[in-house]
Parts: sequence; structure tokens; C-alpha cells
Amino acid sequence: MKNIQRKNKLGLSQIAIIVLLIFFISCGQKETIDNGWGAYKADPKSTSYSPLDQINLSNVSQLENVWIFQMSDLEPGADPVSSQSNPIIVDGVMYVNSGKQTVYAIDAATGKEIWSFKSLKEGMPSAASRGVTYWESGDDKRILYSSGNDLMAINAKTGKLIPSFGKEGRVNLNEGVRDDPDKISVTLTTPGRIYKDLIIIGSRLPDFYGAPPGYIRAYNCKTGELVWTFHTIPLPGEPGYETWPPDAYKYAGGANSWAGMSVDTERGMVFIALGSPSYDFYGADRAGENLYGNSVLALDAATGQYKWHFQTVHHDLWDYDLPSPPNLVTIKKDGKDVDAVAQVTKHGFIFVLDRDTGQPLFPVEERPVPQSNIPGEVTWPTQPFPLKPAPFVKQFMTEEDLNYYSEEDYQAILQQFRSVRYEGLFTPPDLKGTLSLPATRGGANWGGAAFDPNSTYLYIRGNNLPEIMTIVDIDKHFAARDNSVFESGRVVYMQHCATCHGEDKKGIPPTFPDVSNLKDKMSENLALEKIRIGGGAMPGYAGVLTEAEQSAIIAYLYDKVDQASDGAVDNSNEEKPVRYGNITAYRTWSGPSGNPAMKGPWGTLNALNLSTGEYEWQIPLGNDEKLQEPGGPLTGLLGRSGPMVTAGGLVFISGAEDKKIWAFDAKTGKMVWEYTLPAANNANVCSYQVNGKQYVALTVGGTKENPSGSVMAFALPR
Repeated sequence: MKNIQRKNKLGLSQIAIIVLLIFFISCGQKETIDNGWGAYKADPKSTSYSPLDQINLSNVSQLENVWIFQMSDLEPGADPVSSQSNPIIVDGVMYVNSGKQTVYAIDAATGKEIWSFKSLKEGMPSAASRGVTYWESGDDKRILYSSGNDLMAINAKTGKLIPSFGKEGRVNLNEGVRDDPDKISVTLTTPGRIYKDLIIIGSRLPDFYGAPPGYIRAYNCKTGELVWTFHTIPLPGEPGYETWPPDAYKYAGGANSWAGMSVDTERGMVFIALGSPSYDFYGADRAGENLYGNSVLALDAATGQYKWHFQTVHHDLWDYDLPSPPNLVTIKKDGKDVDAVAQVTKHGFIFVLDRDTGQPLFPVEERPVPQSNIPGEVTWPTQPFPLKPAPFVKQFMTEEDLNYYSEEDYQAILQQFRSVRYEGLFTPPDLKGTLSLPATRGGANWGGAAFDPNSTYLYIRGNNLPEIMTIVDIDKHFAARDNSVFESGRVVYMQHCATCHGEDKKGIPPTFPDVSNLKDKMSENLALEKIRIGGGAMPGYAGVLTEAEQSAIIAYLYDKVDQASDGAVDNSNEEKPVRYGNITAYRTWSGPSGNPAMKGPWGTLNALNLSTGEYEWQIPLGNDEKLQEPGGPLTGLLGRSGPMVTAGGLVFISGAEDKKIWAFDAKTGKMVWEYTLPAANNANVCSYQVNGKQYVALTVGGTKENPSGSVMAFALPR
């Protein structure tokens, strides 16, 4: 009897195991196939990889647009908005946010709206936002999303705020940072990452003197309670404190993760890409290496405890923020599989680090770099240079690289090239002007890279964009000519806003909007809120600007020439620290005609074999037909979004001014499909499968007819 009972028990156990295996297999299939793209950049590891292969090299030429979802949160005639949202898909439902930060739930097979949630309170401006985060526990399914200064929990089924989260569904991100929450503006550009019941987030901050610190924080997904905080500008007694002046933790800002992070759920680790300390181009008040600025930072995801870091730039003076989440990859080294972290950068390097230790898997050496001549600046003497892989964008130029559109243009840029300081990569800002290559928008951008686990290829978009740094004492350079509020506003605008929006207020739309004739476009209250909490690509300046300075900018933008003085202009004789500023940042170096000073290609797509450290192919990406030489190669174009790679052997990418979406052969780089979009796209592509059908989808910016923008989905014909 005992033997029979054992056999019966064993049989029941085997049946239970089989049932469990079937359950887990079916769950795994549901997660990887039906859902397909359940998180920003595909998955917690930020691979931007789709395991789907229904659409492949043999049939991609047949792709067609199968549905368009028109967003509807702007009135006809409004200025079109850009979109940076990467849709996510869970159980056949697409969750996506608009350029105006409205969240939509859409039937992913048909494009029909299920619900929408207007996340901004009345009168609040919208800002750049790259997507939403999904979390579930049993029947509790939530969309976690940030707009303005709030982190919110939305019921994924109904689109309603969940009142038990934070305060009536919202958590104020200004709280829990070093500075007065009423005088700062902390926003979230890139969606947070989930680890168990936590959402881990970074922040978007102003890149100027007086910015708050970019602490990393984790909140409970159910309650909104703050669980842990990591100080990216260390406090006394914390590792890294010695890399700053003793009191820097009281005033230094930045070192924030605006670009995002990745999570290894098995190791219980979060890997964070951090930006530069503020101010970006002058660091006399932050002498030292400045940890954890410009670092890949690994933390225990449950507790926020430090694991390791690798700093890619010491004491940054070039705005070389780490621009995208690290890719968590597995590569071949010495015949073995090695888990690694691959971090692309603005200055064109790829750092490949051991995931457990942070040690480079390819040699990296510290090399001496040019030193600063600016009074008070203490440049760090060396910078890290990977010996492999080679940079994916141009890092040095000569007179041979200058463009020739006309003799007048050429002579002008040649004279400028010879007049500024230029000693190659890491030439520091200089009062005579500095050529920077790659520059603030060079190398990789926030779209990041895509990793194919089958080939171990990393696909990277690269931007070749030189800039001329123009460094001035901003207080003297923009000194007020009288004591009027209007004149004070002009000064504050020139110091803080003209770099992006231009001294003529015309901007470079759509990235940097035209703010001339602002009184015809929006109310003063809305403009003031945009200044305070940010809008579009602009961070908030609450805390950086006093209330008097904010009011003065409004007087300037709204032509209130006769407004009486209210003390916004500081006429005191008190000696203050010199504030040097770069007044031509974020603008590509161009000749008098407006054409790029450096020869192309200005944008590229690169396939890097991470196991060997060698490039398999590199091609121009995008084209300016007006500047292309007859019969010559494509010019390439600036683009911020990143690629997606699929198991079907395809790389999809969009995001340039020529309004194209392309598919390339992942092995060769040959273009195999393209489609012209109704507007410029500025967001990453995604892919998913519903009811056995694979889709490729992306958000598209607004048009005159539909300023809110749209979501477009492509599939094979039935």
C-alpha cells in the first residue's frame, strides 16, 4: 500500500508540475507575444528589441498603414505639438500620451479609443513626455504617469485617478528634494521603471545656476509613499562626497537622470544614466570629479543602496549628459556569455561594462585633455577614452571638413574656425570661443540604442553636429540699460532663454518654439506657468528665477514697456561671483547662409557587434534634398529618437525632418521599406502582436489640420 500511495503521490506531483509548466509557458507567451511591448523601450532592460518575426525581410515591403488614432486635445488652428511618446501595449490595449500630456487607452488592433485622461490641471502647460509606466498586482492594474510636478496613479481599466495613491491620486515631486518645494520645479520626462511594488524615477531640471539636485527616488506603486532616495550629489559621509567642494551638497544642482534607467529584475539592480552637474559649461563652484554626474550608476533596486558606478566624463564642461537608458545586454567574451551594460553617449563613445562590477569589458584609458583658461575654472586633467569600440560619430575635424556652398560662406566659416579655440575632443569652453564636436546635440540622443540578443548587434543613431561655444560673463554681457521692468525682463530673457529661443525670440520650431508675438498665442498666466514648471522641451525655472524675474520676463514677452519698476533689476553694488554662460548652446554651427558649416553625413545609423567591438555597417540616415550633391550620398539629418530591432531581421527608425519611417536589413544596413508620415516624428517605434497579427506603431507630431498629433499603426495586408 505504501508503494502504491507513493506512486499516486508522485503522479499527482508530476501532474501538478506539468500544469504549472503549462501555466508559466502560457503566461510567458502572453507576455512576450500578445503584449510584446509592455514597457518604455520594450522591456525593463531597455533593449528596444521585439521577438516578433511575422514582419520580416521577405514581406516588409508590403507593410501598410492599417489605422490612425487622431489625438484631440488641441483646438484646430493651435500650434502643432511634437510627440516623444513610445506607446506600450498590455493585453491588447495601447497606452500612450500626447504632446499635451493627455493619456489615452486605445484598442491596439483597431485604433479605437477606450478612454482618455487629461493629466494636466486647468491652465498648466504641457512638457516633453516619453511615455507611461504599467504596473499590476492581481486585479489592481495601474498606469503610473507624470505631468507637471505630479506623479499620478491611473486605473488602467477606467482611466480614473486612484485616490488612495498619494494625495487624491497625485504625489508632488517637488517634495523630498533638498530645496523648498514651493520654489522649485521637478518634472519627469522619461517614464519610471518598475521593480516589484516600486516605481523608480529620475527627474528633469533646469540646466542653470541655482538648479536643485537630481536625486533618484523610489515610490510605492500602491500608496505613493517615498521608499528610498539616492543622493546623486552626495551628503557628508556618503561615497563620492570628497569629489565636490565641502558645501556643494547645499547648493550644487543637476546630476539628474532625465534620460531614464534600466532594471535587472533577477539581480534586483537598477542601472541609471545620469546627466551633468549644473551649470553645464562653467564649474568654478564645483571643483572636483563631481560624482555622480555623467555616470552609469548601479543601485540595489529594493533599497537604493550603492552597488557601483562608472563615470564617463569627469567635471563635465560640455553638457555631455548620458542621453539614454543603459542597454542591459548579454555578449560573448572569450567564448562565454557575459551580462553587461552598454551605455551610448553624446560624445560618441560606447562604454561596455560588466553588469555585476561596473568594470569595462574593453580597455578604457585615462588621457590628458586640454585645460581651461577661464578664471576660476579647474578642469579635470584627464578623461576616459575606450580603446574599443571606436566612436560612432566624428570626434575631430580639420579645414578639409568645412562645407563649401559659396565663396562668401566658406570664407566666413574658415575665418571662424581659425579664430576659436579647438584642440579636439574635450577642448574646454574659452572666452575666445570654442569649437565643440560632438556638441550638445551630438552623438546619441534620448532615443538610445537597440540590442539584438541573437546577433549581439547594438544599433545606434549618431548625430554629427558641431557647435561654437560663446562664453560670456552673462551679468555684464546682458547688463540692464535702465531700471524698468521691461528692461529687466529683456536681461533675464537673454540670460536664460535666448540660447534656445533666440535673441529675436523666433526660436527653432518645433523644438524651440517661436515666442515672438506671444500675446497672440497664449495668456500671460499660461506663459508664467510654462516659465515656472516648464513646457515642451524646456525645464521649469521656479527656484532659478525669483518671482520678480519671472514677472519681468512676462513684461518683456508681452511688450509691457510702460510697466513701473518693481525692483526686479538688482542695482546693488554688492560683489557677486562671476557667472559665465554659453549663449550659443544647442545650435548647430552654420555659415551666413544658414547651411551647416561641417560636411555631412549629419546623421547616421550604426550596427556594432558588441561581442567583437567592431562595426558591421554604418550608413547615413535621413536626407536634405536641397543640400544633397547631385548623385551624391544622403546627407543624413539630426534625429533624437532611436531604433527598434526585431527578430524578423529588421531595424525600424524614424524621427528626422524629412518625415520618413524606414526599415533596414539588420545584417547589411540596406533600406528595405520607407513611408512618408504626415508630420515629423520624434519618438521611438514599437512592435506588438494582437490576435496573431504583428503591428509596428509610433506616435507622430501634429499638423495644421490636427495639431494634437496621432498614433499610426502598420501591418501586413490580410
